Amino acid sequence: MAFPSEYPRFISRLQFIAYLESYARHHALQPAFDEPVNRIGPNSGDWGVTTARRELTSRHVVIATGYTRVPVQPTWPGLDRFRGEVLHSSRYRNGAAWKGRRVLVVGLGNSGGEIAIDLHEHGASPTIAVRSPVSVIPRELLGLPILTVAALVRPFPPRVGDLLAAPILALTNGDITKLGLRRRPYGPLEQVKRDARVPLIDVGTLALVRQGHVKIAPGVERFTETSVLFEGGDAQPFEAVVLATGYRPQLEEFLPAAGELCDAHGFPRADGQVRPGLHLCGFQLSTRGMLKEIGIEAERTAREIASALRN
Repeated sequence: MAFPSEYPRFISRLQFIAYLESYARHHALQPAFDEPVNRIGPNSGDWGVTTARRELTSRHVVIATGYTRVPVQPTWPGLDRFRGEVLHSSRYRNGAAWKGRRVLVVGLGNSGGEIAIDLHEHGASPTIAVRSPVSVIPRELLGLPILTVAALVRPFPPRVGDLLAAPILALTNGDITKLGLRRRPYGPLEQVKRDARVPLIDVGTLALVRQGHVKIAPGVERFTETSVLFEGGDAQPFEAVVLATGYRPQLEEFLPAAGELCDAHGFPRADGQVRPGLHLCGFQLSTRGMLKEIGIEAERTAREIASALRN
């Protein structure tokens, strides 16, 4: 089901919610909300699913909980004594409550970059703690969405595609080392393949850093009651901390077979039919964009199930 023709190129959160609701109505879907799954396992040739309310049996089960299911919330020495508010990015709504206050954002992924913008727009003073080297790409390049540009170099190996795109990215992003950031030793396409991580899609964060509205700090070492001590010894006071520290799928919480299907970091090695009747969808990062990739995988899964049910 396509997006409405009047939707803009980059839709808002509310527009996406409206799309999902209209999708459910169009296809007469009735999701069972507030019913967590406790276990999925083999059951007499089928698959048994135990939820908080009931037990179900089916020939086919599709797990589409995604690789951002459970927030990662690291800890540091002294964090328990910090007097300010500490919340994960999954709980962040907007920066209105921190107008005029100093807020530390931990992590410069896409959540961290956009939260820093929102904090600034609400009158807060954001600082981003960046521990690791980063890759940055613009949301649009020469008027084209960056994923369209990425599609042009998809036929090449990721390293070659990165080499072809490097001059344009350097011209667009400038020298990010002058902003206190370190560049990854490989490009964004290689990052997606090697690290299974999306590069920062810049929608204005770098401009705010250049203008001095957003500060960059090194990785966090420890907390005091009112301050954060960074790697290198610098300490700064903050009144709140937003942990933009990512997510994990954590399939092992309800899927005993997860240990065989996932890598050492808990991410599934493959999507599709991973066991007879057991399908995964939406766990593999793609330079095509996740919504497009999930759509492709969903149609493939539907064909696999339809073929099996005919036999």
